[in-house]
Amino acid sequence: MDKKEIAKILNETAILLELKDADFFKVRAYRGAARALDTSEVELGADTAIKDLQEIKGIGKNIAGHITDLIASGTFAEYDKLKASTPPGLMEMLKIPGMGAKKVKFLFDKLGISDTETLEQACLENKLAVLPGFGDKTQENILKGIHAVKKYQEKFLYGQIIGQAESMLERVEESSFVKRASLGGSVRRKKEIVKDIDIVASTDKPEKVMELFTTLEDVEDVIARGSTKSSIRLKNGINADIRTVEDWQFPYALHHFTGSKEHNTAMRSMAKKSGIKMNEYGLFKDRELIKAESEEDIFKVFGMQYIPPELRENHGEIEAAKNNELPDLVECSDIRGIIHIHTTYSDGKMTIEQAAKKAAGMGLSYIGISEHSRSAWYAGGLREEDIDAHLEEIDRLNEKYKDLTIFKGIESDILIDGKLDYDDHLLEKFDFVIIAIHSNFNMPKKDITKRIIKAMENPRAAILAHPTGRLLLARDPYEVDMEEIIDAASEKGVDLELNASPFRLDLDWRYGKYVKDKKVKVFINPDAHTMDGLYDYRFGINIARKGWLEADDIANTMDAGNMAKYLKAKKKR
Repeated sequence: MDKKEIAKILNETAILLELKDADFFKVRAYRGAARALDTSEVELGADTAIKDLQEIKGIGKNIAGHITDLIASGTFAEYDKLKASTPPGLMEMLKIPGMGAKKVKFLFDKLGISDTETLEQACLENKLAVLPGFGDKTQENILKGIHAVKKYQEKFLYGQIIGQAESMLERVEESSFVKRASLGGSVRRKKEIVKDIDIVASTDKPEKVMELFTTLEDVEDVIARGSTKSSIRLKNGINADIRTVEDWQFPYALHHFTGSKEHNTAMRSMAKKSGIKMNEYGLFKDRELIKAESEEDIFKVFGMQYIPPELRENHGEIEAAKNNELPDLVECSDIRGIIHIHTTYSDGKMTIEQAAKKAAGMGLSYIGISEHSRSAWYAGGLREEDIDAHLEEIDRLNEKYKDLTIFKGIESDILIDGKLDYDDHLLEKFDFVIIAIHSNFNMPKKDITKRIIKAMENPRAAILAHPTGRLLLARDPYEVDMEEIIDAASEKGVDLELNASPFRLDLDWRYGKYVKDKKVKVFINPDAHTMDGLYDYRFGINIARKGWLEADDIANTMDAGNMAKYLKAKKKR
């Protein structure tokens, strides 16, 4: 088990203890230990000792022992006991927005509500509205939350499952029975939300591959096992399929099972006009197979450029490929630096120096620190009286780290009237100002659009962060006219952020072409709060590629020197 998996179980233990009305300090100890472990730089292994873990501030001897048990066996006795004595439906109820452990326990004790279905029925029967601490509005919000959870059931964030998908693929590729293998489906197209994991493999011994696949260590259940296709359910709840073909069939099968359905339909239609039948088994002209050694060969048959998987959404990629007009998509290696980073000066879990060291080790030439502003008090927003000390620390670190430039930024809240929550003289102290909405999401579309554009009119505003405010599988985007926002960004010289957090991935890739047409620069920002979060820019690259964006469209493909000039010019606009 890695640190994140162990921290997750420690947090779950804290929740289970809360549901048992355990001692407050015990609950806090588990939460604190989870946070301390997750943000530490310790490497866990079979030789990790209790005394080593106790050196991490926030981890005591008892919990250190549990961590060593987790490393050795994947569980510990107290956790097992708590899980066994807690109705599993209570943990599911905690996924509902607004339902914390205290509310769940109260409803279980008062009304015997032990699962989401019973809770929904109680809301429909108006049983919650009369309870102390609830009321009509709370009941209404819980009902909305239940509907939201149902809407997102059996869907998963790309960023949360890609590691597991790649690990499974690696196990398949390592098999001596497999000649070629690849991920397929929405995972290969790098969609922000996926339903399952698809693998395509070529082999002469499909039964051996099926045996391997259905006995992988993360398998919870074997749904179906056949001679050319098997389906499993993994322990995290996601389904995975594997399809096996003979090696000569592999390119055709890979293209077909990568999709999307819309892309495949358009390709088949195009092929038909050329007298060619196209399916997962091959390309056929007058019943004769047109041989293809690779996917590239398939596209060559039609005189087309190779279409990268990310673009296969039937958004004009076929016409562009026929006309040799596909974009030269941005790559991870094009990124020279990242901004929108939070540290312990607001709600981050790393110091500025830790962020700087990590970024330098990643080969980046600059970072941009941008703490939350004062209105985000819930996120430890930077107080006016702390700004100078914060900026002075960055100056000291810039002197210390000669190969890394640290730019001074702030994420300033857009207030309900469109003003920013710091005075202009304070904003002038920063190298760049990110503007963002963090509250009052439910304004009418016209009003929230006007609010954002008003903020963009402030000459100190350089970048609009997470433009629609969405949280994937948790919160829908707020109503905003994105084309009007993009038009305003073009007119006013404000860049747009593609927030690369796997929970946001906002700017949506479907606006990429419009952004490109309007010549608006995009920053791919990790919105990092931890050192591991600095790597999240890679997820933003996926979305930028899906949006047809090239290196020249992305601001942070500039080197540090040009970025300094660019940000200075932004301030003068």
